[in-house]
Amino acid sequence: MKLRTVISKIEERIQIHQAEDFDNVGLLCGSWDRDVSGILVCHDALENVVDEAIQKNCNLIVCFHPIIFSGLKSLTGKNYVERAVLKAIENKIAIYAIHTAFDNDFFGVNWGICNQLGLKNVKILQPKKNNLKQLTVFVPKDHSEKVREALFSAGAGNIGFYDECSFTINGNGTFRPREGSNPFSGQQNIRESADEDMISVIFEDYKQGQIVSAMKNVHPYEEVAHQIYSLDNSNQYSGLGMYGDFEEPMEEKDFLKFVKEKFNLEVIRHSDFNNKKIKRVGVLGGSGASGIRSAISRKCDAYLTGDVKYHDFFLAEAKMLICDIGHFESEQFVTQQLFEILSQKFSTFAISKSIEKTNPVNYFI
Repeated sequence: MKLRTVISKIEERIQIHQAEDFDNVGLLCGSWDRDVSGILVCHDALENVVDEAIQKNCNLIVCFHPIIFSGLKSLTGKNYVERAVLKAIENKIAIYAIHTAFDNDFFGVNWGICNQLGLKNVKILQPKKNNLKQLTVFVPKDHSEKVREALFSAGAGNIGFYDECSFTINGNGTFRPREGSNPFSGQQNIRESADEDMISVIFEDYKQGQIVSAMKNVHPYEEVAHQIYSLDNSNQYSGLGMYGDFEEPMEEKDFLKFVKEKFNLEVIRHSDFNNKKIKRVGVLGGSGASGIRSAISRKCDAYLTGDVKYHDFFLAEAKMLICDIGHFESEQFVTQQLFEILSQKFSTFAISKSIEKTNPVNYFI
């Protein structure tokens, strides 16, 4: 199977377009037309992981963190990034990074954390803003279903756990074909009326091109009357972080012991105890101090993340227990999640999970 086909199938499940703007996701190196012999899934595509891929005959590495994050001005092997990329290129190994596309995925990084904790009624902590649009198009009534099917096939009308969502209003439209027109119905210079449906669908902004193209390809009119609006609605099914509830609350110290066991941690850095039970928990894998205020606003009793700085702990304000469990530790389930997703997608070649250590942080206890 060609690399472009493999990546296309991966992105059927994890939409790369939902990554953050600052991120560097997608194919980082490799030829789109090369045949894939095997996939190695890992957290960080370091040099030891590339060696592992060579040993396992995997010529595609699917990693969580992008090994190339900022621009490279040379490839001479002078640092760990250049050494990994150079070795991958020399051995014809492609590297594909998923990072914040999986952070923002409803069933991604933070779903994995919530699942490990056993949280119920989970919701997105920081829903994506300004990425929803609405399309309204006017269609002759006897062509409505054909246009509607084209819109759905292009990805319009997906709302959370529902798809093929639309709204239709029937009415009467008027138009007058002018000189040079080639109307679907009616005659030039004579006002015509038509029994039309107004179809409305919602879609994520990155799908706009494919949706409009699909609509126009099946629409019978020479000039397709349609409008596209940007919505203020937040996308409740895509965004950073999650929060959910325990079935039964627990004491703060019992909660920390529970987290330590579930995540196999050696240490947890945390804010002052508030002498309140933990029922609602917010999570954000990786560097998640930016989600502290959102967790407080969601009335979370505790918040799990990584890379919390000294002054960030003051933001708890005796309202919430802030827990820094470590960057890698908060993302430790990602490799298994990606391995399971790819194993379901591909059966014609081997999918391997890296066994190499890539966490650069060590603890002396």
